[in-house]
Amino acid sequence: MMQRKLALLVGIGALAILLMLKWEHVITLINGEKASVQFALQPRQRTPTDTITPIPFSRHLMVSAFKDHRLGGAIRVISIICRQELQPLYCVLCANAKADANVDAKADGAPGQCTSFQAKVHQHSDDFGFPFVTSDVLCLSPALQQATRVSITANPYAFHNLTFLSIQNQEVKESFKYNFTVCISNLFGVYNNALQFAQTMEVYKLIGVQRVVIYNTSCGPDVEKILKYYSKEGMLEVVPWPIDKFLKPSTGWSYDLHHGDIHYYGQLTTLNECIYRYMYQSKYLLLNDIDEIIMPYKHANLENLMGILQQQRPNAGVFKIENHIFPKTQFDDSGRFRLARWRSVPGVNILEHVYREPDRKHVFNPTKVLINPRSVEQTSVHTTLKQFGLVFNVPFDVCRIIHVRVPLQGQLSKDQLFVDKKLWEFEKLLIPSIDRALNESGVL
Repeated sequence: MMQRKLALLVGIGALAILLMLKWEHVITLINGEKASVQFALQPRQRTPTDTITPIPFSRHLMVSAFKDHRLGGAIRVISIICRQELQPLYCVLCANAKADANVDAKADGAPGQCTSFQAKVHQHSDDFGFPFVTSDVLCLSPALQQATRVSITANPYAFHNLTFLSIQNQEVKESFKYNFTVCISNLFGVYNNALQFAQTMEVYKLIGVQRVVIYNTSCGPDVEKILKYYSKEGMLEVVPWPIDKFLKPSTGWSYDLHHGDIHYYGQLTTLNECIYRYMYQSKYLLLNDIDEIIMPYKHANLENLMGILQQQRPNAGVFKIENHIFPKTQFDDSGRFRLARWRSVPGVNILEHVYREPDRKHVFNPTKVLINPRSVEQTSVHTTLKQFGLVFNVPFDVCRIIHVRVPLQGQLSKDQLFVDKKLWEFEKLLIPSIDRALNESGVL
């Protein structure tokens, strides 16, 4: 009996060794650095609804992966790195068994060829004091240019049970599905400003926006209905963003004031992710908040605006737009758009707020950016961090942000504010379209 047990244990041990030899690889040294020979591995693909993945043997997180043709085909993994626990990270790149330009990068199949090497980690310069920071994990090896999947690990000797990300942006595209896409960084808490959201979406359509992307952690029930309506319509992509399952996100921008692990539910990570997600899908991206509208004032729409700006500034890839506050505490006296049918809808009626705060002297006026995504490498909230082209500050009389929110200069009376009825110019088309969205979404 004991001999049988011993034989069984020996057999199990031998099988384990064979499996390790099959799935693991041999670490070699090249110029004193860890490198690897190619090896066979059957990658485990992440499901489409999983947008955040822990990096094994670390506190870091990986989000998505893209081929960056501006850097010679380097693989850029958008990540969230714990600044207090920095450590070497390793790329594991895999190609399908029969590498082919037409192979679907999302497909699982037979074991493919893989290789591993040490990554370069580039932390973004804006972290607002939080311990976790948006970062780029770069896989720079020329090996496996046909790679379709990548994983990141902190252990260079263990590659079984890794979760792999599809490598997006495999090809450079010169034509784009969309001309203008809005990237809205985060929805969280019980945000239920349904009326303002629906109104803003319909204004977007009228000025030439064809796509909106929202990263959603959570929201209120009426906003949820609006999200489903525009997703079904095809204008909206909702990206699940369960950052609260991995970290304690801050509800504010400053660590000293708001604490938490990461700035504003990972706002910087989602903005950068959106740039790469739509780099070859959209000609231009607008990076702004859900309650902001980047509005042309001297042109009928965004296409006409950018046609002129790019003609005047052909080498610019980043256009900074001034933010201007329309206090939601000040109402139009006429009551022209105080429509009875909208009173039951939660949220702010932006058409009622036509008073704009003046600029504050000696105070920085925040901006948001309209960009050519192929000109940008990293962004923050109010400006880009790394770009390949020039940056142009757009004059506020040409284009500015309509931002209906709580006042910043609450001490000012109505007669000290500027009247700005730009949104009223869209009345004929805007009101019916808002009604249709509220009705068909089930909010009304």
